[in-house]
Amino acid sequence: MIEVQTPENEERVFGEFRRKVRSAELLSAAMQRLLQAIHFSGRLSIIVQNGQVLKSGYEEGYFRQQEPGATLRLQ
Repeated sequence: MIEVQTPENEERVFGEFRRKVRSAELLSAAMQRLLQAIHFSGRLSIIVQNGQVLKSGYEEGYFRQQEPGATLRLQ
């Protein structure tokens, strides 16, 4: 059975989508735990068309922990 979208329902659903984007709720909790476990700080990209994920990718970036006692030297 096909669900008919009313304008009010469509607005509500789009509002929920915008709220999730603003509050960064696009990633599942499992994915967030995985990213934290590997200390990932890069960029994730997801391309969606007609409600389907067409492409996804990432740019690498990781937190670097300084060794104890290490200091920065500016030149």
